Amino acid sequence: MKKIDKVVLAYSGGLDTSVIVPWLKENYDCEVIAFTADVGQGSDELVGLEEKAIASGASKVYIADLREEFLTEYAFPTLQAGAIYERLYLLGTATARPLIAKYMVKTAKEEGADAVAHGCTGKGNDQVRFELTFKALNPTLQVIAPWREWKIRSREDALAYARAHSIPVATTEKSIYSRDRNIWHLSHEGGILEDPWNEAEKEMYCLTTPPEGAPDDPHYLTIGFNKGVPIAVDGDPQGPVELLTHLNELGGAHGVGLADMVENRLVGMKSRGVYETPGGTILYTAHQGLESICLDRETLHYKELVGHRYAELVYNGQWFTPLREAIDAFVATTQERVTGTVRVKLYKGSCTVVGRKSPFSLYREDFATFGQDDVYDQSDAEGFINLFGLPLKVRALIDMENGGMSELESPDYSHFKRD
Repeated sequence: MKKIDKVVLAYSGGLDTSVIVPWLKENYDCEVIAFTADVGQGSDELVGLEEKAIASGASKVYIADLREEFLTEYAFPTLQAGAIYERLYLLGTATARPLIAKYMVKTAKEEGADAVAHGCTGKGNDQVRFELTFKALNPTLQVIAPWREWKIRSREDALAYARAHSIPVATTEKSIYSRDRNIWHLSHEGGILEDPWNEAEKEMYCLTTPPEGAPDDPHYLTIGFNKGVPIAVDGDPQGPVELLTHLNELGGAHGVGLADMVENRLVGMKSRGVYETPGGTILYTAHQGLESICLDRETLHYKELVGHRYAELVYNGQWFTPLREAIDAFVATTQERVTGTVRVKLYKGSCTVVGRKSPFSLYREDFATFGQDDVYDQSDAEGFINLFGLPLKVRALIDMENGGMSELESPDYSHFKRD
């Protein structure tokens, strides 16, 4: 083992990090400082956390309320970028990890620690997200990843280790899901979900009512945005934490935000995950609705490409990179006029945009109408189509000159039956 004097551990109080505290002391003979980020995982996970960490052997515990910074500096920029990984995942865990790691580096500096540690497995994405942040912010820190070193190979082994060291943990063999929760989402992995054929158990959901049990009447609400940032619900100005908490309650009650997917992990394997993101789903839907009237066609289409790349960067733990910062600058420019209000309908698992308005709307009824208007002469369309289709026309004419016909021969209708 490398000589370590003091280590800052990303501590959640769950099974893995609970057993890591005594394991670090036994194997590295070092002082362990526990760091916990409050990113909205709920009071149940935070109550008694300091006492538990100290009882496990930690010399000191830091608990930092990072909820607002998480939303304003990580989740909302990802929302503005329109970043969705593999069409379903709204990046709840991926956006939180670099923030937590940043504050671990900060704590290590304040405490004079020479190492940082995390409880991520060697098969997951989070190890990359944490460690890329460590490298970007302080590459001199040594990194300890117990799951890549110890002989524990399953959650059952970890439970046995915890019992042997008299460490109380909430996880049992009968409830073996691996969960990660913050104010943006809740993820579920493991257990019966490891078989992609198995449907998720309704009892598993914590934030969201299954759609079939949601109210029979739809719920309408409005979301106000300023430069792409959500600022109000139903006309009531709200801060980031209050707003997300409110939307999580509304969306969860109506079954909104469930995603069941098999995703491609960065490390090369596929994994099954079920996500609950009620408030985030409402915001993504509303934000897309507002952009549809505020952004011109070329910007909107190019931004979709950028959003795909942004999602990959976030998922892969490349938050503190020049490319992510450059994309943020582009996105910020596109959001200058994304201000307005969107009305959405929540109904049995769906969130649908039913209205949108903005002082910067590019939609004009007098332009789009099929009736008589003074701004669009429909006869102009003929010239436009002639020019737009000129490459196709030239190609077809050349084909006809060379072969006597275009690529499309006269259609053969002989196989159709007559009545």
